[in-house]
Amino acid sequence: MKKIIILILILSANLTLSAQIKLGYIDSQELLSSMPEAKKAETELVDFTKSLESQLEAMEAEAKTIQVEYQNNETSYTDLEKKDKEAEYMALMQRIQVFQQNAEQALQKKQQEIMEPIITKARKAIEDVFNEEGYTYIFDKSSGSILFAKETEDIMPLVKKKLGI
Repeated sequence: MKKIIILILILSANLTLSAQIKLGYIDSQELLSSMPEAKKAETELVDFTKSLESQLEAMEAEAKTIQVEYQNNETSYTDLEKKDKEAEYMALMQRIQVFQQNAEQALQKKQQEIMEPIITKARKAIEDVFNEEGYTYIFDKSSGSILFAKETEDIMPLVKKKLGI
């Protein structure tokens, strides 16, 4: 009888401890990709990328035209004309390089600008579920990180005390 009472006490203590910690996880990448706003944002980014690519293609076509013209007429050019055509080609190649760098930065900025409100909305929904459902921790399956944790679970003060900090 005494063993049964001890066993019941141990089991109820374990159940109490288990009930206090509530873990959850989510795949934030899957969540974002399933949001209608993200699909619209992806379309917008694809369109923006295509626009940049078409501008780059036009510049490259112009460079190719200059190069072909130079090769076809090189023998008839004077030294001054050759230098002028070479300088024109090199200036265009530099513009293309600068455009590529600026386009990459613009694309990153556009992606951040478009995705920020969507990520904020998703994070708010996760936080609301975290608070409403009483979770202790929410893990992100896609990044392997903790998205939310109760402040009461922070052991920093205990570790600092242990280290005498």
